[in-house]
Amino acid sequence: MSDLQAVFWDMDGTLVDTEPYWIASEHDLVAAHGGTWSDEQAHLLVGQALEYSAAVLQRAGVTMGTTEIIDHLTADVAARCAEQIPWRPGARQLLEDLHQADVRCALVTMSYKPLAEAIVAALPEGRLEFIVSGDMVTAGKPDPEAYHLAFDTMASDHQQRTGEPLRRAQCIAIEDSVPGTAAAAASGMVTLAVPHYSQLPETGKWHLLETLEGVTSEDLAELLHRPVPAADTAAVGA
Repeated sequence: MSDLQAVFWDMDGTLVDTEPYWIASEHDLVAAHGGTWSDEQAHLLVGQALEYSAAVLQRAGVTMGTTEIIDHLTADVAARCAEQIPWRPGARQLLEDLHQADVRCALVTMSYKPLAEAIVAALPEGRLEFIVSGDMVTAGKPDPEAYHLAFDTMASDHQQRTGEPLRRAQCIAIEDSVPGTAAAAASGMVTLAVPHYSQLPETGKWHLLETLEGVTSEDLAELLHRPVPAADTAAVGA
């Protein structure tokens, strides 16, 4: 049996490539309020809590309340996903391999629950056991609260189901952004960074892969015993 007990997945940019949907929605919203918005500004919001993003959009000229902005963006991205879900390379294949290996999986996202539920519903049943979403926590990523909540939720019945307690050192979190990797690493889980829109240098806090394509449950299990690469001081200080 593998030492790997569970994998906790980020959603936007990791499981699905919805960031272009969020960016397009932000552009449309700011333009509708007479402001200007750049891709550079949008990329700074990748992985952030939606409340944080809403505050930035308000400073860019959006004259809506925080909840209104979040609801508008979430509904718009959900509508785009209803037409086509852009899965990240290798993500669904790895999820299936983990399922076949009896490794439990859950979703930990700063998107709100309606969008997260739509993505989970598009997968075969049982591939992701539960969702921890941005509207379920008081502090968004980079705070580790969402990962602590996800771990505690899975730990609540893990020993009953498997005969052994859930251990953070035997859990992997997969993330693509600076706030996400910071949150996962701070939670005490082994963290795998798969960069997409954000550059993620080696910091000594996470493993780094260019893609999930071709990655298997056995590959993830090996990460539990592999030293994290030392920090790239030149990249970190750049």
